[in-house]
Formats: sequence, structure tokens, C-alpha cells
Amino acid sequence: MGGIAQRAPSGRQVVDYDRRNLALYAALLDADDAGRNWQEAASSLMQLEVACADAEACWRSHIERARWIIGDGMEAAVGAFSARPVSDRH
Repeated sequence: MGGIAQRAPSGRQVVDYDRRNLALYAALLDADDAGRNWQEAASSLMQLEVACADAEACWRSHIERARWIIGDGMEAAVGAFSARPVSDRH
């Protein structure tokens, strides 16, 4: 599955995986809002083989994480995304 984890993080803390996949989360939300079915979004945005048994669970965990970030996780996300990663500090 490349850079996509089988399951998105599920904790109440924003992690580096969220930072790296913020654009994916936004695209998944846009696709969902546009009424695209999960198979189309999972295939085109996540390059998942939708015939695989775990594809829907993978997609679902990522869309749920995206919804958490723009909802209950917004405060944590703003803090995490506005902070520079430690490796970028001089």
C-alpha cells in the first residue's frame, strides 16, 4: 500500500503520520462530500486494491481520522500542524 498504513492513527493526539497525510485526509473529505463511493476514493486517492478484504476498513479508518481532525481534534491539529518538526529547527 505504499505510504498508506493499513489503519490510520486512532489516538487523541496528532502524530507525524497525520502531518504527512493531511492532503490525503482533505481529499478524502472532499470526495466524501462530493458523494463519491468509498471504492472510487480508495482506488484513486489511496491506490488501494478495493477487491482486497481490508480495503474498506483502511479507507474507513482514514476518513474517520480526517473527520476527527476537523472536529474534536481541531485544537490538537492546529497546534501540531503549526509547530515545526524538530528536524527542521536550526
